[in-house]
Amino acid sequence: METINSFISSFSSFVWGPPMLVLLVGTGLFLTIRLRGLQVRALGHAIKILFTKDENAKGDISQFSALMLSLGATVGIGNIVGVATAIALGGPGAIFWMWLTGLVGMATKYSEAILAVKYREEGINGYKGGAMYYISKGLNMPTLGMAFAIFTIIASFGTGNMTQANAVATVLADQADVPNWITGAVLVVLTGAVILGGIKSMGKFTSYFSPVMVLLYICTAFFIILTNFDKVPDAFGLIFNHAFAPFAAAGGFAGAAVAAAIRMGVSRGLFSNEAGLGSSAIAAAAAQTDDPVKQALVSMLQTLIDTLIICTMTATVILMAPVWLEGGSPGLLTLKSFEFFLGETGTYIVFATTVFFAYSTLLGWSYFGEKGFEYAFGEKSVKLYRIIFLAFVMVGAVTELKTVWNFSDLANGLMAIPNLVALLLLSKVISSETNRYFKSIN
Repeated sequence: METINSFISSFSSFVWGPPMLVLLVGTGLFLTIRLRGLQVRALGHAIKILFTKDENAKGDISQFSALMLSLGATVGIGNIVGVATAIALGGPGAIFWMWLTGLVGMATKYSEAILAVKYREEGINGYKGGAMYYISKGLNMPTLGMAFAIFTIIASFGTGNMTQANAVATVLADQADVPNWITGAVLVVLTGAVILGGIKSMGKFTSYFSPVMVLLYICTAFFIILTNFDKVPDAFGLIFNHAFAPFAAAGGFAGAAVAAAIRMGVSRGLFSNEAGLGSSAIAAAAAQTDDPVKQALVSMLQTLIDTLIICTMTATVILMAPVWLEGGSPGLLTLKSFEFFLGETGTYIVFATTVFFAYSTLLGWSYFGEKGFEYAFGEKSVKLYRIIFLAFVMVGAVTELKTVWNFSDLANGLMAIPNLVALLLLSKVISSETNRYFKSIN
């Protein structure tokens, strides 16, 4: 296992080298400039659209459900364990690079959704779309589209499956002495009960429960920040001071170089909001909308909520508490930080939200992977994928965290490359659709 983990770690480090970081942030920055800061100037209009129902719209689920499905798939372990891991391995400065990834990522997420709806198709299992479709149809590169579909399938087993199951198993084992295999078995049953109902079943579930759990988590973090406001300036000071300067070893913390802060911040930022992966575009393609731009505006709100709000609140709480300097498991760092301020109440809240967020992420990513599997192997292959996906839930629950995270980083990177290339090559289409829409409403 150590040899396998070493190989995966080395390959992941290669994929996530400087060229990838430049491509990821550079694509978001390029799209931000080409769209003239759309994520800022059109933010109010995006919020308005979210609560406006389209007449004669085509799709499988509402725009709100599509947003909640995307949030359910991304607001989760990336915000709880991912932020903690970024700080534990990259230092406080990693959060600055998460912010940067999130800000330009809003333009990336917007662009993915436009193309997903524009090039989507209707099949026997409902609407289908995503990067594999706009790469194949928009760029006329079916081979590259197939590569993205394969990478999506692989990522669905890592990012959206084993990582989530592992986080739940870790928390339950630590807090309730529940054996990992029991947690895995329960997750298999609960996940199977929902994904067998397809996209409408998943959309309905996440529409009801995602807003409740997100609000619970945000309100708890906000209460801690508000009641310990004197510690906030120091927390933000750590973030800004060490975004461009190394953090020396202190206590149980091993220290972190600037390169580690950048790598961990960008990779964990991507893991958190998935801007650049093309995964959430698969959910956007199923949304009921009469215009690609409308769904794109709604989709970019996911990155705002996910990274710029929730991740920031998690990081602030962690950096206000001294726990992160003591070393220990990154998987429990957020829980221990909330516990530091709220005692057992904080433990229970993080415990509950971690379990739910991981579960909702399992549901969302099962859909993303399913569509990739459907694209690669045909519409009748969906049942086979669901069986394989459920098997990997058990594997993740009993696998070492380090191995799971390295596998997830690698899978994410392999997805991002063809998607980011497609966004750059199709940027003229994105700009044209955007200009058409805003001219029509002015």
